[in-house]
Amino acid sequence: MTVLSAPSPDSIFVQIASYRDSQLIPTLLDLINKAKRPDWLRIAICWQHARDETLGEFWRQGFGKWSTEESNDWPVQHLNYRGAKVELIDVPHMMTQGACWARNLLQQRYGGERYTLQLDSHHRFVEEWDRLAIDTLESLRADSPKPLLTAYLPSFDPANDSDLRGNPQFLCFDRFGTEGVVTFRGKILPAADAPVRARFYSGHFTFADGHFAETVQHDPDYFFLGEEISIAVRAFTHGYDLYHPHCLIAWHEYTREHRVKMWDDHTDQAKQRGEIDEHWGERSARAYRRNRALLGVDGEPYTEQDFGKYGRGTARTLAEYETYAGISFSSRGVHAATLNHQPPPPPGSPQPDEATWNASLRRANDVRVCLHQNTFDEHAVSSGATNLLSCATSAVTIVYDSTAASLHREAIEASLLSQYRTSDWLDFHVIFVSDLDRIPARYVIELFDDAGNLLSRVGHTIDV
Repeated sequence: MTVLSAPSPDSIFVQIASYRDSQLIPTLLDLINKAKRPDWLRIAICWQHARDETLGEFWRQGFGKWSTEESNDWPVQHLNYRGAKVELIDVPHMMTQGACWARNLLQQRYGGERYTLQLDSHHRFVEEWDRLAIDTLESLRADSPKPLLTAYLPSFDPANDSDLRGNPQFLCFDRFGTEGVVTFRGKILPAADAPVRARFYSGHFTFADGHFAETVQHDPDYFFLGEEISIAVRAFTHGYDLYHPHCLIAWHEYTREHRVKMWDDHTDQAKQRGEIDEHWGERSARAYRRNRALLGVDGEPYTEQDFGKYGRGTARTLAEYETYAGISFSSRGVHAATLNHQPPPPPGSPQPDEATWNASLRRANDVRVCLHQNTFDEHAVSSGATNLLSCATSAVTIVYDSTAASLHREAIEASLLSQYRTSDWLDFHVIFVSDLDRIPARYVIELFDDAGNLLSRVGHTIDV
């Protein structure tokens, strides 16, 4: 923890991980200008930037009082804007190790502030957002000693950021990905007069007591996907109660059109040139393995010493989180209440016996279909036919279990088929639920022409 003089009573430690984002400075300006008390903000930014992204851009926007501190492996640039303290951890973009590594670096700078706010670097805010966030969090004290506000915020367009609309959202289950990561999506929150309990956690908006930045720090060995479900579980098992704010506090930009991503730079080619030690895919694969072990996905064993302070908490168990969230990590199961977006039960609700629990679950399946065009030509209905993937105007996917019984059938119309064709490949995901004990084992793809004639039929085993 960074040692500071006594923070103000309502001080806020703001954490922003930014990778080559042209929206960083507009976000900072809006964050500070819309705050009721800018002087209570201490904003730490992991500034992962290229050589042409310089401090001069901050100075031109009015950031001043510049000084430099050497801290561990990175210089920290200290700036000030309207009384808000801004600390840029100066990281050349080819030396970063990922979003969770950057968030962890930020959390080492926590200085005892009363609250903490975690953001991305592309946001806009309501007027006096700081007072609103504090009042909303404090309204929960009678129900929870450790409340936490989190949400997928409504979207905004940086090209027209004076037109800010949208409603508060809640996080609902989306899928168990092929690598075992649970992902979510935002849906409009029904009108409410108080925050509502949340099953899941958002990496781009979290407001909590400052000690959250110390107690549940991001695992630097995670990369990107897996961050949110792992923090949801770790926060819950450390005794934090997750809530969605019922009021609008800020907006988030989702398109990524205005910034370069790490996976654009940290490629296999960059590794071959000696610019990086690992490309992004290697970091991501290692993080997936770590996430499966942390959560026991597919029965993967969890060993506490492998995680240390980045492991589960002891205030609640993983099984208690699963009951609360309506998730079974070991079987990739999802409770009907979760699929139907019903409110979660209060933490500490009685856990059902195993048979009752399993009977309430459906298996969440994510089957990736990835086939080269030559494969379709090899399995053509008419001998010698070629370029069948290009000729096809529709398709059907059928997924079977190990007994060859059909689990799921899905038609693919022309517009979707066009989206799924990438160069010489057909690449997409089939998302569906099935009975818990019926596991996908094989899929079949059929291609058709515009007259409905079968062109090719390809079967493929599913690796589980």
